[in-house]
Amino acid sequence: MEMKHIVTGKTIDEAKANAVAQLGLDADGFSYQVLQLPKSGFLGFGAQPAKIEVSYEVPDPKPEAPKVALSAASRSKPKPAKKPEAPKQEAPVKAEAPKTEAVKPAAPVEPKEESPKPEKKERREPKEKKPLPPREPKEPKAPKEPKVYAPAEPGSVEEKIEQFLSGLLEHMDSKAVPHCWKEEGNTYQVELVGEDLGYLIGRRGDTLDAIQHLANYSINRGVEGHVRINVDAESYREKREESLRRYAVKKAQQVLKMRRRTTLEPMNAYERHVIHAALQEMDNITTHSTGVEPNRCVVIEYVR
Repeated sequence: MEMKHIVTGKTIDEAKANAVAQLGLDADGFSYQVLQLPKSGFLGFGAQPAKIEVSYEVPDPKPEAPKVALSAASRSKPKPAKKPEAPKQEAPVKAEAPKTEAVKPAAPVEPKEESPKPEKKERREPKEKKPLPPREPKEPKAPKEPKVYAPAEPGSVEEKIEQFLSGLLEHMDSKAVPHCWKEEGNTYQVELVGEDLGYLIGRRGDTLDAIQHLANYSINRGVEGHVRINVDAESYREKREESLRRYAVKKAQQVLKMRRRTTLEPMNAYERHVIHAALQEMDNITTHSTGVEPNRCVVIEYVR
C-alpha cells in the first residue's frame, strides 16, 4: 500500500532530510515530487519553504478472521429450575436380632505360576562417527597489482592536465597524484591515486565533479578544439553507474506495479543520462527530465 505525506524545509535537501527523520525511512526508500520550490524573499518578506510530496510503500494490513455467528439452534437453552420436593417421611426401622451364620473354612489358595518375563533387548551401542576430513584452507586472494601509468610526454595535453590538477590538489591540501592518458577522439581520462580519496570524491561525487569542471574549463582555454576530461578516483564513476542502474530498475518496477509515475531525486546531467539509458528498453516505461538546475529530476512514467 502506498502512503503519501507532505514535508517542508528551507531547501529540497532539508525537506528530504525532514522526511527521513519524521517518517523513519531510508534515504532511498521513498520517492518524492516537488510541489513548491523555496524562495528567499526580500528582507524576510515573501519567503516560502520548499514543499515536497513523499510517497513510500507500507505492507498491507492483515485481514481479520470473520467471526462465525452462532445460530439460534446452537445456543444452549436455559434449563427449567427444579421444584423442591417435599421431604418424605421415613418409616421407623425395626431392630432385628442378629443372625448367626456358620463360617465356612476358606479354601487353600493355590500359588499361581509366574509367566516368564520377556528378556530385555540389549541396547545397541551408538556407532562411532567417522571424523570429517579437515577442510583445506582457502588460498588468500592475491593483492591487486597496482596500475602502471605511462609518464606524460613533455608539452602534451596530458602533461598540461596533470600540471593543472597537481596545483589544484596542492591548494586542497591533498597528496593525491593525477595520472592522465588519452582515449578515443579528444577525450582524456584522469585517475587520482593516493590515500584518503573520499575527501576528493565528496558527497555523491560533488567534489569530484567540481574538480572535473575546473579542469575542463582551464584546459579548453589554451587548446584548439574542444577537449573532454573525465576525472575519477577509486573507480567511483563505475560504481556509481552500477548503483544508479539498480536504483532505476527498482523504481521502474514500482511504477509498473502501481501504474503511477514517480519523480526521482535531483541529479546532474551525467547521472540523469545513466537513468534514461538504463530504462530506455524497458516495456511500458518512459522517462523524461523536469525542473531547473540544480534541482532537475528524472520522471519515470507508466505507458500502455
